[in-house]
Formats: sequence, structure tokens, C-alpha cells
Amino acid sequence: MSDVHIRPVTEDDHASWLPLWKAYLTFYKAELPDAVTQSTWQRFLDSNEPTNAALAWVDGKAVGMVHFIYHRSNWSINYSCYLQDLLVTPDQRGTGVGRKLIEYVYDAAKKGGADKVHWLTHETNATAIQLYERIAERPGFIQFRKPL
Repeated sequence: MSDVHIRPVTEDDHASWLPLWKAYLTFYKAELPDAVTQSTWQRFLDSNEPTNAALAWVDGKAVGMVHFIYHRSNWSINYSCYLQDLLVTPDQRGTGVGRKLIEYVYDAAKKGGADKVHWLTHETNATAIQLYERIAERPGFIQFRKPL
């Protein structure tokens, strides 16, 4: 496998990030208005926002993305970090890119003062769950939500 380089997105990365974002939405059978995608991108570039994005690069091509958000918790003095979105291109799955993206978030969150990284995945995402069970604990909570 070629070397994987992970770094935060910059304004110049939009054209590399956008196809990954669209592939992520397609994977989860989701559609968002363009205004949401544009707002999300702008938040990544705003240092006053708690949301962050990084891309994984192999041989000059973006092959993975991760988005994460710092937030307060009533269970800790320190921040928590929510790993919201993670995608690796199909040709790079199983090569360690996903693990490296998650470890990047672990490192960034620790440096950012967080004491926990947490995330969700769909119960049918068996491939990802195999990785997640090796690098994190599964606390057993069930998510409930009500769209407003």
C-alpha cells in the first residue's frame, strides 16, 4: 500500500472533498440541499466553528474523509468529540485508511482537550462495524430521534 497522508481540509480541497461527501450521502441514501453542503464546507474552513474535516491522501488523490465536531458534555468538564462522517473510497477499503482516519480524530481530539470520541453507524454497516469493534468500545446504547 502507498503511504497515507491525512491532513485538515483547506479551501483548495473543495473539488477533492465534494465527490467523497456525495459518495457518503449516496451510501446512506441521503439527499441534502446544496445550501447545506455549502454551509457544511464553509464551517470546516471557519476556525470559530467546532466542526472539522480532514482528507486522507494516497499518491496525490483524496481517498477518504472524516468530519468531527467538538461539543460540551454534562458528564465531563472536558469536551467530547463526535466523529460524524467517515468514508473511504471502495478501492481503499480494507487497506487501513479508515483506521488511520479514526486515529487522526483520536489524536486531534486529545490535543483539542476532549476526553472522548464517539460515533454512530448504521446497524447494517457490517464492514465498518468489524473495524470499530477492534478500535473502540461498543456501549450498547440505542439511538432515538425525532425530526423537527
